[in-house]
Amino acid sequence: MLLILPTTNYQPSDYLPILIQFGLALAFVAFAMIVSHLVGPKRSSKVKNEAFECGIESVGNARTPISVKYFLTAIVFVLFDVEVIFMYPWAVNFRALGNDGFIAMVLFMFFLLAGFLYIIKKGILRWNEA
Repeated sequence: MLLILPTTNYQPSDYLPILIQFGLALAFVAFAMIVSHLVGPKRSSKVKNEAFECGIESVGNARTPISVKYFLTAIVFVLFDVEVIFMYPWAVNFRALGNDGFIAMVLFMFFLLAGFLYIIKKGILRWNEA
């Protein structure tokens, strides 16, 4: 199946509004940084130069190892987040996609469920066990 795209000839002047908006955004960022540097206070002390983390005193090394389960849980969250993103357009165009769209979504959900069962089998979601 070949996709036939309409032939349109974009001129460089068609991209001018995008370039102007990009330039204005960069100019605003630069302006805000320069003004805050010039106008802001320049007092320094030992307390101000320390790392601040939610009001908790910094203790120990910041390079302590983090459990792999944290990262795996984050990946699982992203996986299901992407699933929902794909399901919204499918649900909106459900009737227009017909049987092919339904079969594609059933396959997508099957593979997603297979991955979820694999995650449960591996015990990624069991945090309290050693």
